[in-house]
This record gives sequence, C-alpha cells and structure tokens, in this order.
Amino acid sequence: MRYGMTIPLDGIPLHQQRAYIEELADRGYTDLWTAEAGGTDGFTPLALASTWAPSVRLGCAIFPAFTRGPALLAMSAATLASAAPGRFVMGVGASSNVIVEGWNGIPFEKPYQRTRDVVKFLRAAFRGEKVSEGYETFSVKGFRLGVPLEQPPRILVAALREGMLNLAGRVGDGAIINWLSADDVKRVAPIVKAHGEDKEVVARIFVCPNPDADKVRGMARFAVSSYLNVPVYAAFHQWLAREGLDEMWSLWKQGDRKGATASIPDRVVDELIVHGPPEKCREHIQRYVDNGVDTPVIGLLPLGIDPRQAARDLAPK
Repeated sequence: MRYGMTIPLDGIPLHQQRAYIEELADRGYTDLWTAEAGGTDGFTPLALASTWAPSVRLGCAIFPAFTRGPALLAMSAATLASAAPGRFVMGVGASSNVIVEGWNGIPFEKPYQRTRDVVKFLRAAFRGEKVSEGYETFSVKGFRLGVPLEQPPRILVAALREGMLNLAGRVGDGAIINWLSADDVKRVAPIVKAHGEDKEVVARIFVCPNPDADKVRGMARFAVSSYLNVPVYAAFHQWLAREGLDEMWSLWKQGDRKGATASIPDRVVDELIVHGPPEKCREHIQRYVDNGVDTPVIGLLPLGIDPRQAARDLAPK
C-alpha cells in the first residue's frame, strides 16, 4: 500500500524542512504531496523533496486548471518530471470559484470542460507533439515542449461528483478525492474504477492524532465550515446526501458564520476528520483503503499537537 503525507509542514520555513522530509521517507512514507491554495505553490516543495527524499513519489493535489496558462503548466510539470523521472504524479482539477475567481481574478467558467481540455493538452505536450489546437475553453498555437521526458507523469483528476469522477477515469490515470468520509468512498471509487481497475484513487484525508475529542471537534468545525460552504463542496455533500448540514448552510447564507460553524454536529466532524489516539487514526485511515482508496495522503491538522511527532505516530513503520 502507498501511504502519503502532505508537505510542507505548517509553521516552519520551507528552507528548514529538509530534516523533516528526510525523516518522513525514513519512516516509510512512500508519497509526499503538496496542495496549492493559499500557502506555498505546488511545485517548489516537491522540487526540494525530489533531492531531499530521492526514493519517494511526489504529487500535488492539485494544480488548478485555470491559474496557469496551458503551456506554462506543461513546462513546469515537465521540469519536475525531468528532475524526478518516474516519481512525479500530476494532479489537475478545476479548484473552486474562491481560488480561481476570488483570489486570482480569473472567470470560473466551464470548470469541467477546462479540466478536460487541460488534461488533453498535457497528454499531447508530454508526448512531444507540436500542439496547434482549438479546445473548447482555450486555444494553443504552435507549442512544443522543449523538455525531453524519459517518462511522462501520470495525470490524476481532482473529482467530487459523478461527472468529474467519470472524467478522471476516462481521460486521467485516476482521481484525487477529498473531504469525504470512509463510507463515502464506497460510492465514489467504483465510478472511477469502472474505467479500469488500474485507475488510481488518491484520497487526501485530514487527520489529527489528538485523543481530546472535544478540543479537536471545536477547532475542526472551522475547517469544515470553511470548505463545505464553498459551492462546489456544498454541492458534493448534497449529492452524497450528507445529513446534518442544512442548518450550517442556512446560517452561512444569512451571514451568521459563527452560528453556522457552531451548528455542525459532532457526527459530521467525526466522519470527515480522522482524530483520536494514533492507533485509532490508523484504523480509520485503513477504512478508506478497505473501501477503495489506493493511496491515502494524510493532511495533518495540528490541533493541539506537535505536527512532527504526529507524523511519527502515524508513520507506516
């Protein structure tokens, strides 16, 4: 089984993280994954990790399909794939209106089509083809990737609902999923695997190995409300028929964010956030694997714990 950790560690300057990343590899983590939202970009920590931990697989969940031009995205990915041949997995997805439109001033239009078009373009670019193509959401004229690739990176598509899950299986090498429960995987993973059992399902799983359940729930509610009120995630959990969130959505729309956050039931937090003593967390993560996840990737929530010790406690060996 593959077993990943999200890097970089929160709260520590990137240039000081070499020892931490080396330790993750030594303790048996097979994968190191970045994310790209409001912190570091996705590429730089992976470039450092490619030399600091030369045995691990590297991935990003995800690179938004909107925020870089197609050619720049291909060049950046090819550069990292050339630096770490055979070890880089590229996660691509629509992201959200908050990141794309609110933060970057780019219209969040036709997210499904944009993601599909970017993946198709990347496939052609990674093959070394000269690309002159009018896609539905952008056009490329006369681009050829100048970086020779020993092995094109695998492309995984970030997916929530059925349309994107099918797209991940059809044009991608698999899917990246997040903000769902272990039981939800039983509904999500088969849609991807229907396109081939070799399609990989990577899950970002938010974990806090802290036995103080009340403390974790109190702080974790802020993470849940921050994400699940974003339209794409709200629609996802409505599709999943998640119970217990109607009051949160209603209060949030009324502008009562404090009340919305407080209204989230303990049960919902416990379904979406893995917490408790380390051994209990391991068992919970294993449920994701048992239900269809190929690669669990821990996203540490350092709520009242030391994150480096938490990584040790959750290590596969």
